Amino acid sequence: MIYPRIIAHRCGGALTPENTLAGLRLAARLGCRGVEFDAMLAADGVAVLMHDETLQRTTPASGRVADTGSVRLAGLDAGSRHHPAFAGEPVPTLDEALRLCATLGLWANVEIKPSAGMEAETGRVVARHAAAATGELVLSSFSAAALNAAGAEAPRLPRAMLVEAIPQDWRQRMAAAGALALHAAASSLVAADATAVRDAGYPLACYTVNRRDDAGRLFAMGVSAVFTDRPDLWLAPEM
Repeated sequence: MIYPRIIAHRCGGALTPENTLAGLRLAARLGCRGVEFDAMLAADGVAVLMHDETLQRTTPASGRVADTGSVRLAGLDAGSRHHPAFAGEPVPTLDEALRLCATLGLWANVEIKPSAGMEAETGRVVARHAAAATGELVLSSFSAAALNAAGAEAPRLPRAMLVEAIPQDWRQRMAAAGALALHAAASSLVAADATAVRDAGYPLACYTVNRRDDAGRLFAMGVSAVFTDRPDLWLAPEM
């Protein structure tokens, strides 16, 4: 499995409202080949792009995503909190994001981000829609239950295990989840773990890296890719 070296975190990072189609478009204009975004279920079971279980940080509304229908979510302003220039930017569905990625030629990391108690169902729904999409993508999650459900629904889709610090039993946990790649926090990565993952033949991607010198250090350790809020800091030929 080949990763783009630079992946725009939550679609466009700090440059656009997170988890929006505007972010995907800007990432593509910058020459970024890879994007990452979060998929969560609305009250009606539709997968939408959202990181938090609640609405208030990124929209003017309040309440839980899991208690809000996808039609209402689509009508919320997901852009103004970032900047008035993005006023009216909607909360997109996963299908809309995957279609745009295919149109723009973007590799996508879809993070399965379940609301509490919705791990398996979210994994199944996200995997089902991802399997119907065109283009290159990988599914990832902190939730083993979500990854296992995704694997049962769409076994051919590659999956990545998300962790903060790499645990001692990472090999066993990856095998149990059917994961083919590992995503870890850059701040907790040590060289010995990076070497072990690399030597075992697994791609290793690190989040969230917003300095070029930090990325260079990680690449020297054998890291395959970095997630960044600042995809504008890298020139297109280096992506």
